[in-house]
Amino acid sequence: MFRLENAQSLTGLALTILVCWLVSENRKAFPWRLAVGAVAVQLLLIFLLFGLPAARGVVLGLSDAVDSLAAATAHGTQFVFGYLGGSPPPYQVTDPSAAFVFAFQVLPLILVISALSALLWHWKILKWIIRGFGFLFEKVLGMGGASATATAANIFLGMVETPIIIRAYLDKLTRSELFMMMVVGLATVAGSTMVAYSQILAKVLPHAAAHVLVASVVSAPAGVLLARVIIPEKKGEGGVSADYTSLLRYESSIDAISRGVADGLMVVLNVSAILIVFVALVAIGNNILSLLPHLGGQPVTIERGLGIIFAPLAWTLGIPWEEASKAGWLLGVKLMLTEFIGFIELGKIPVGEMTERTRMIMTYALCGFANVGSVGITVSGLGVLMPERRAEVIGMVWKALLAGFLATCMTASVVGAMPRELFGIGADHAAPSPSSVAAAAADAVAKKK
Repeated sequence: MFRLENAQSLTGLALTILVCWLVSENRKAFPWRLAVGAVAVQLLLIFLLFGLPAARGVVLGLSDAVDSLAAATAHGTQFVFGYLGGSPPPYQVTDPSAAFVFAFQVLPLILVISALSALLWHWKILKWIIRGFGFLFEKVLGMGGASATATAANIFLGMVETPIIIRAYLDKLTRSELFMMMVVGLATVAGSTMVAYSQILAKVLPHAAAHVLVASVVSAPAGVLLARVIIPEKKGEGGVSADYTSLLRYESSIDAISRGVADGLMVVLNVSAILIVFVALVAIGNNILSLLPHLGGQPVTIERGLGIIFAPLAWTLGIPWEEASKAGWLLGVKLMLTEFIGFIELGKIPVGEMTERTRMIMTYALCGFANVGSVGITVSGLGVLMPERRAEVIGMVWKALLAGFLATCMTASVVGAMPRELFGIGADHAAPSPSSVAAAAADAVAKKK
């Protein structure tokens, strides 16, 4: 059933494309056919994965698979870390929430998934899955073989590992194709972190694993579209063919597991360091802002500022205005800090303080590597693989950040534009219309006066 809230989400879809068109290097070369095709692919994928009973059963069954992986990982963490990893503590616990240690009960999942991904790559299972998605993107979206493969790989691998797969073709990519690879890398997440995100949301969002996986898959076409809007492909360029060979190889299954663990460990250390530093920086910033006079009886904080700035954007995604400030804050956290912190904060919000539909939309909006910290990772990673084009990468990276951030917002808008019954969500409260939002804002101004 189509509701006003679904029409509200369509404004977000139009807004994301409009912003990218405004910063386009060639506004006259807007890819109309690609725009229709990308949105159609998103709608089709979401409908197939959630609408068809058979596919819905498979997708929702991912939650059980993720729970099994988490349980298996818990055996290892409990063996190594004891009660810090989830075993019964040797003392009476008065505050159960204090027994949860993020470093020992969530981050180890990255190690297991990284090793498992490397093993599946060595067994050519993951390679064939990527080849299938690459063929789909090549035929439906009209992409070149190399860029289509990179787009498909970004769904499951990280934005640093993906260029390795097509390393032999990096110097042949056009400027538009290189930019598109950067954008899709920022618009999606790696398989090693998907499970961690789903575990963070497991207690507050039904079938969180299914939504996180679908978010990364569906955001890929959005990244392709917005990248081509900002830097259109010139006629006669692009279309580099790829034979799907890769420089990413392992000598044996044991080699794949050991190197996968080593790569996962680097991710864990990187995530841990980023969380420590950025949380500390936010605390420092809030301490400085505490010197300012209170507004509305409450202290000025970075969180409140982000909520005000991004609240209108959150509303266009289909989120009720009364929840837009909190949702806008999460968008700001994702962009300025990391999506990891964004998911942690989303998981902390009690069930009664945010509707299931809003939480679902925000899961799609947060599910991407597009944050300020990833700018450095992108430049350093591609700079090593293609040093001769490092200056070119630096010149495009901030536009890539904008497009990657808006790509996840576009995906969230597409999800919000679809009937909630498709996702098994019941009615809570209707989203206010733009006129009611304007009226509420006018009333608020009048009261202040």
